[in-house]
Amino acid sequence: MSGGRPIEESPFAPLARRLGIALSYRDAFGETCWAKEETLAALIEAFGLSPDPAKAARELDAGERESACARAPAIVLSERQRRFSLALPEGIKPLSWTCRLEPGGEVSGAFEEARGGEGWAAVLPDLLPQGYHALAVETGGGGFERPLIVVPESCYWPEDLECGWGLVCQLYGLKAASDWGIGDFGGLRVLARELGAKGAAVLGTNPLHALFAADPERKSPYAPSDRHWLNPLYIDVAAVPGFAEEGRIKALLEERSLSRNRALAAAAELVDYPRAAALKRPLLEALYKGFAARHLGAGASGPFRQALRKFQKEGGRALENFALFEALSEHFSPELGARSPALWPQPFRDPLSPEVRDFALRHRERVLFHQFLQWEADRQLGAAAAAGKEAGLALGLYRDLAVGSDPEGAEIWCDRELFCERASVGAPPDLLARNGQDWGLWPVHPLLLRERGFAPFIGLLRANMRHAGVLRIDHVMALSRLFWIPKGFSAKEGAYVSYPAEELLGILALESRRASAAVIGEDLGTVPEGLRQRLREKGVLSSRVFVFEKGEGGRFLPPANYPALASAQFETHDLATVKGFWLGRDLAWKRRLSLYPDEERAKAEAAEREGDRPLLLEALAAEGLLPRERFGEFLAPSGEPLYKQALFDLVLAFLAHSPARLLLVELEDVLGEKEQPNLPGTIDEHPNWRRRTRLALEKIIEKGDIGRIAALIREARGQGQSET
Repeated sequence: MSGGRPIEESPFAPLARRLGIALSYRDAFGETCWAKEETLAALIEAFGLSPDPAKAARELDAGERESACARAPAIVLSERQRRFSLALPEGIKPLSWTCRLEPGGEVSGAFEEARGGEGWAAVLPDLLPQGYHALAVETGGGGFERPLIVVPESCYWPEDLECGWGLVCQLYGLKAASDWGIGDFGGLRVLARELGAKGAAVLGTNPLHALFAADPERKSPYAPSDRHWLNPLYIDVAAVPGFAEEGRIKALLEERSLSRNRALAAAAELVDYPRAAALKRPLLEALYKGFAARHLGAGASGPFRQALRKFQKEGGRALENFALFEALSEHFSPELGARSPALWPQPFRDPLSPEVRDFALRHRERVLFHQFLQWEADRQLGAAAAAGKEAGLALGLYRDLAVGSDPEGAEIWCDRELFCERASVGAPPDLLARNGQDWGLWPVHPLLLRERGFAPFIGLLRANMRHAGVLRIDHVMALSRLFWIPKGFSAKEGAYVSYPAEELLGILALESRRASAAVIGEDLGTVPEGLRQRLREKGVLSSRVFVFEKGEGGRFLPPANYPALASAQFETHDLATVKGFWLGRDLAWKRRLSLYPDEERAKAEAAEREGDRPLLLEALAAEGLLPRERFGEFLAPSGEPLYKQALFDLVLAFLAHSPARLLLVELEDVLGEKEQPNLPGTIDEHPNWRRRTRLALEKIIEKGDIGRIAALIREARGQGQSET
C-alpha cells in the first residue's frame, strides 16, 4: 500500500491489470507482498506509456486497436482444437478466413459471433497439422493477416528411453593436456564420446552464449552479449580447417612468448579469460586469412566454402548484425574505452543507420571474420554432438538458455525496441537472498513479443536447440511471469509482470518436437501457483535439487517422492558441491565476503547446515544405503563433518532410486571438488565462472571415474526398480 490507501484504489491499478502487472504476490516465506503505487507508475512508464494514467489508458487503447488488425498478434492453437476466436475492436466485423498451411494447401471458413457477444469464433473443418500457418481474415473494410500456430500437446521425449543419466560440466573449466587455458569444443567432443560409451544419455554444459570478444573480462554465461550465438573462445584452434597446413600458424606456435603464455595458462587453476583470448585470437585471425585465401577467393569451391555460405544464408540479417556488433566493438573499444554501445557515437547505436551500413561495407573483411568464427564454433559444437550420438549418448548434448542478456551486448543492440530499458529483472526476497536480486537484465516487452507473432522467442529456441538433445531453460518461470524492478528502485520494490504462458509453452512444445530436444525447466525459487502442474502437462521436466527437496521437520524427501517428469541432482552451479555442502565451504565463503545481512542470519544458516548433516545420513539410512552404525565415518561425535568420497557415491545412489527421467551429476562432484562454480551475490569477490578441473580430461578418463559412476547408477537403478 502507499499512503494508507489500498493499492486496488490507486488510479494506476486498472492499467496495471491490463498490462499484466501484478498488484501483489506471495513470497517464499508465505507472506503477501503488495506493490507500491510508485512501483506501478514506474513500471507502466517502462512499458513506454505516459506517466499520466488517463493518457496511458488512451495510448494503450490505440495500440490495442492497431495490433488487433495491422500488427496482428499470433493465434496459438493446440493440435486438438478445432475452434479459434478473434477479439476485435468495436466496428470491425470479420467475414471470412483462409488459412494457408505451412506444408502447402489451404482451408477456409466463416466467422460467427461468439457466445456472449465477446469476439468472433470460427470452426475448422478438420484438425490442422502442427506448424506455422498464415491466417488471412477478410473484413468489411479490407482485411489483415496473422500467424496461426498449431502446437503439440507436450514436449519431446524419446519413446525408447524410460530414464537416463548424464554429466554436467562447466566447459570453460574442462582442462585438457593440450588446451589454451580454457576448455573447448574439442574437449567436449572427447567427453561426449566417453560418456556415450559408458551408457550415459546426456552431457550438459553451462550456457555457450556469445560473451564480449572485445572485453573478455566479462565472463558470466548468464549475462551474455547474445544468446543466439556461440562464444568463439570455445573453438578448438587445432580443429579449425588449415591448422596443420597453415604456415602462419607454425610461425606463431614457434614464438617464445606465445609458448610461455600458453604454458602459464594451461597450468593455472583459474581461467584467465583475457590471456586465453590473447592466445587464441592471433591464431584464429591467421586461420581465417588462410581459409579465406583457399576457400573464399574468386573461383574457389569445395565443401568448406559451401558450408560457410549455407551458414551465412541461414543466419541472414541476424548473423550479419551480430558480426557487425563484434566489428564495431573492437573498432570503438580501444579508441574510447567503451564497454557499452551507449558510449559509441550516436549513429552507431542503431544497426539500421546509414553510418552502420557504411561501416559494414568499409569493414567487410572484419564482419566476415566474425561470421567465420560463428560458423566454426557451430561446426565444432555439431561435431561434439555427433561424436556423442555415435558413441551411444541417447539424448546428446544438453544446452542451457540464460533468462536474459546484458543490456550492453549484441542481442539488445540488434533489437533495442523489444526490450524495456527502464526496468530490470530479478527475484524478490527469498531464502537465498533476503534483500532480493537485481540481475541487471532488461525484460522483453510482453506486448511487442505477442505483436511480433512470438518470432523472437521462436528464434531464441531454435538457436539454442541447435545440436542439442536437451534444452535447460534457466528460470523457466519467465514463461509465465518475470519480476520487474523499475530503474532506480531496489529489488524489494519490484512487481511481477505476466507473460503469455499458454502461447509460449505451446511454441516451446512445437520447437521441442521439431528439434527432437527434451526440455528441463529450472523451476527453483518463487514459483507461481499452478505453473509446475502446467509444465508437467506440457512435458517439461521439473528441476529437482536434493538440498531443496525437504518435507516435515526439514527432513530430506525420499527419492520415491521425486516426480518422474523431472531431472534430479544434488546441486546446481549456484550451490555447494557435495563436498562443499558437507564441509560448509559455501557458508565460509559467505562469511568471508560479508554476504549475510547480519550475524543472526549467519548463525541461523550455520545451525541449519549442522542439522542437515544428520538428516542427510538418516535419509540415506531410510533408503537402505547406509547402516546407522556407519554414521561415524562421516560425522564425528562432536558434530564435526568428516568428508569421504563415499558420501558422494551414497547420495548418487539415493538419487538414482528416484523415478526421475534424468539423473544429472556435476563433474565437480565426480572429482571431489569442494568449490562451486558460482557464488550468488558476488561478481569478482569470488572466482565465479573461472574454476578449472584439477585433473585434465585425459586423466579423468584414465582414472575410470566415469565408468565407476556409470556402474554405480546402473546398480542403484536396478535396486530402486526392484524395491518398487
